[in-house]
Amino acid sequence: MDPAKLAPLRKGLLEFLILDIVSTGDVYVADILERLGKTDFATREGTLYPLLSRMRSEGLLDYDWRESTAGPPRKYYRLTASGRDHLAQFRAYWASLTELIDDLGR
Repeated sequence: MDPAKLAPLRKGLLEFLILDIVSTGDVYVADILERLGKTDFATREGTLYPLLSRMRSEGLLDYDWRESTAGPPRKYYRLTASGRDHLAQFRAYWASLTELIDDLGR
């Protein structure tokens, strides 16, 4: 399949992948980029930071600053209660969507 045709889908799913990564525990931006880099959803800091900022302003994520032995303090992101709810709703929707696609293909 032409990867360009999947670009809008990948873009739309990126927020939920980030929520899923952050749901595993407090993570630093480099952790997110590394985990996404191993997938078809690899992205850059220039894409990730605005998305994280928007997700924080929507109340899905929060962060705190932590000292680093390797340089300046770092932001570590975590899910808020709203972020956990949002992710749970997405997972339920994704399961129903997958079932719908499977049913329509029969």
